[in-house]
Amino acid sequence: MEKVLIGWILILSVYGFFMMGYDKRQAKNGGWRVPERTLWMIAFLGGGAGSYAGMQTFRHKTKHTAFRVGFLMLAILDLAAVLYLAGNLQIG
Repeated sequence: MEKVLIGWILILSVYGFFMMGYDKRQAKNGGWRVPERTLWMIAFLGGGAGSYAGMQTFRHKTKHTAFRVGFLMLAILDLAAVLYLAGNLQIG
């Protein structure tokens, strides 16, 4: 079960990272944007670390205090969960 949860967090983090990049590109090009609610949902469901990394990498939503603080807190929670789950993995 721990491996499944770690995998879930990893997949959503990668997805969140790329969604931040996609939304930034769409913002620059005037295209269809990803709703903020969707970005929050990805981060809340386990993609906080990737979403925060994407926010910093692509310089997207960095002026929004709610995103800066909220995504950082979710990233910390996700990373703590991965460390906890990895510590509980049964080897063998």
